[in-house]
Amino acid sequence: MKKIITTVLLSLFLSGCISTEEEIQKRVAQTQLAMGIALTQSVESATPSLTSSLTPSLTPSPVPTLLPTSSPTPAITSTLAPDAWQTLPVIPTGVSMKMCQVYKLGQMLGNNPRAFSKVGDCQSMLPDFLGYIDEGHYNLSKYSYLQSVIDFFAGSFGRNSRAVKNGLTASGVMVPLWNDWKDCGVNETPLDCEYRIHRPSFAIISVGTNDANGVVPFETTLRRVIDHTIGHGIVPILVTKADNAEGDNSINATIVRLAYEYDIPLWNFWLVVQPLPDHGLRSPEHLTYSEYGYPTDFSNPENMQYAFNVRNLNALEVLYVVMNGCNDQTTGDVTPKP
Repeated sequence: MKKIITTVLLSLFLSGCISTEEEIQKRVAQTQLAMGIALTQSVESATPSLTSSLTPSLTPSPVPTLLPTSSPTPAITSTLAPDAWQTLPVIPTGVSMKMCQVYKLGQMLGNNPRAFSKVGDCQSMLPDFLGYIDEGHYNLSKYSYLQSVIDFFAGSFGRNSRAVKNGLTASGVMVPLWNDWKDCGVNETPLDCEYRIHRPSFAIISVGTNDANGVVPFETTLRRVIDHTIGHGIVPILVTKADNAEGDNSINATIVRLAYEYDIPLWNFWLVVQPLPDHGLRSPEHLTYSEYGYPTDFSNPENMQYAFNVRNLNALEVLYVVMNGCNDQTTGDVTPKP
């Protein structure tokens, strides 16, 4: 199957989510089964024991009550309005102190400060997403300041991420059945394999299009991906998607809500493609691209009418922010507060 896709549909495969329905449905079914088993085992293993080895404590003496008594003021947790995600900045304004602590933890664990990983579906695949940069095929034009990003993260742009695959979902990235790389362990998830091999300090997480089928709750699985990433000392960067495959924009709303909750960098890609022809989509779920130039050529306005050119430029701009963020003592929140 893989050979047929590679030889017959090579040019399209490199530029979009081209795969057989049979293959995608098979992976989805496998993911559903594996996630069900994994969640069951997790719940069973997490059941606390009711047996305590503590010795009984002495009866405490009565403590006088001070008058007047007052109830503690409940903490106020701010939340985003339901549609607020549609107006949030495309590029994050900084890196929060929380995420800088995660970054510092990662350095203690041996993560590479000059490495980032890509986690996602066909919109994150080579060569269209950043792949040409390591080959020197790019034109920064007026964005010459981004050369520092290219130099700093050299080697991460054009490598094959073990956590990027056609049709991948947020749940699939946490399931070994989606892993078919020879340098990954048999029981290793795509995410674990990628983080073990590359040891990044940052991860661009771009999922959701294929989660629109609703096989596994998207918020639950995206939380697992975020928690797992942070647990490795890696700063996650969440990306909204250009499409509305689910029909109600609920997936983008969830992505932004979790970015806000965890105080992690958010790349609001949905917003930047709205002015593009057909909102940057050549089909309901696939990004537009030029057939005659590199998606990393930012030298003229015509190129920037294609979603993949904008996506690559945005990615460099986001990496510029996180590259400098935790080395800047004036870091702040990455999403505005209501």
